[in-house]
This record gives sequence, structure tokens and C-alpha cells, in this order.
Amino acid sequence: MKKDSMEKTNVMRLLDQKKAAYKAHSYVSTGAISGVDVAAALGQDPARVFKTLVTVGKTGQHYVFVIPVAKELDLKKAAKAAGEKSIEMIKSKELLPLTGYIHGGCSPLGMKKFFPTCIDQTAENCETICFSAGKIGYQVEMSPETLAKMIRYSFADLTEE
Repeated sequence: MKKDSMEKTNVMRLLDQKKAAYKAHSYVSTGAISGVDVAAALGQDPARVFKTLVTVGKTGQHYVFVIPVAKELDLKKAAKAAGEKSIEMIKSKELLPLTGYIHGGCSPLGMKKFFPTCIDQTAENCETICFSAGKIGYQVEMSPETLAKMIRYSFADLTEE
């Protein structure tokens, strides 16, 4: 699909505005719901397709974690990476007012407010990673280096074994 014929999301507009290199992908017509299904629909390795999770620490501070779609966030490792005693996922109904995104369309880029962000260390070895373009049915693919020009983040071991 040509990038021109694809609907632009706010994330894509933000990347265009900053002249950041990315590739847009759409899986709207595939019916894919889970991250693993999305990776398959896009013909991508699930280890390179990431999901964005929003959490809250014991201190009340919110954190964003970006992990491979086939993995689960290890809350103990996440808390350690964030320097918190404990961390839990936010409730689905809190996601939209907090980030501006709905469940399944959450992107680490373009949230209403920037939250400390940590990406699973496996992304360090990837030439590019895919993640939500801020709307269900759309993904953007870019290098971790390009993403680092857009937002501050750190790498850490975040997933369950």
C-alpha cells in the first residue's frame, strides 16, 4: 500500500513534521486484533513488533513500557526499571483521558503528556521496530535511533521469561 493512499494518523503527522524516517503499515482490512495477529498480517517477525503499555507506580507516577507483542510485561522488572517499589497496569478506562489513545491503538509517540518510557532491551538489536501509529489498524516502523530523536527512553529487560 502506498503511504499516500493510507490514512494519516497523528503519530504519522508528528513524524512528518519532525522529518523523521519511518514506514507506515496498515492492517485495517485484515481483522487482526492481537499483536501476534498484527505481526502476521504485516508479514513481520513478532519479535520486531512492539506493544505500548501504560502503568502507574506506587508513587502515582505513570510509566510507558514498549515490549514485543508476543511477550508479557514482568511487573517486577518494570518497577525496577522505573525505580519504583511496585507497578501495575492502568485500567482500560483511564487510558484515553490520560494518553489520548484507546486500548489497542496506544503509541509511545504523541501522548497528551510525555511519561518516562522504557523499551524492552531486545529492540536494541533490531534495525527497525514496529509499533502503533496511534490508531487501531495502523503501525509505524522505524529504527530505535530515529525514535530516540523523537522521545527520551531507556532500554531494560522488561519481559517475563
